Amino acid sequence: MLGDVVEAALAVGRVIVVTDDASVVPTGAEVVPDVGAGLGPAVEAGLARVVGHALVVNADLPAATPESLRALAAAGLALVEARDGTTNALSVPDPRLFVAFYGSGSAARFRAHAAYATAPIPELEADVDSDADLERVAFKLGARTRALLAVPA
Repeated sequence: MLGDVVEAALAVGRVIVVTDDASVVPTGAEVVPDVGAGLGPAVEAGLARVVGHALVVNADLPAATPESLRALAAAGLALVEARDGTTNALSVPDPRLFVAFYGSGSAARFRAHAAYATAPIPELEADVDSDADLERVAFKLGARTRALLAVPA
């Protein structure tokens, strides 16, 4: 799934991946070592390398496309909410606006903190947290995830 997200993002611009395993990062993306303290600190580590507008996109969005990422960027200060109320992606015009509110109910906390607009972008709403989620979004999967799972195009 990370490969599909990175491939879509590379078509849009610079890509930074925060991880503790650089071997999983596709060519073309920059790697920032994960500090191992959770999603919020990982996002902060990536954003520390950014000047200007940034998109924060979770790796479990195998339906992400360049068009969906461009739509998110065009939304200004915005978020994409998962079905369970968590946050799948953020558009942050100024990285200094970011405060980590991840976890259960995070989308509401992001909106309350900095007036994030909700961007309804189906490809970025389709996160995969379980086998059932994978089955639900199977028709939207990126090429790398389809190949790994041997799902026909």
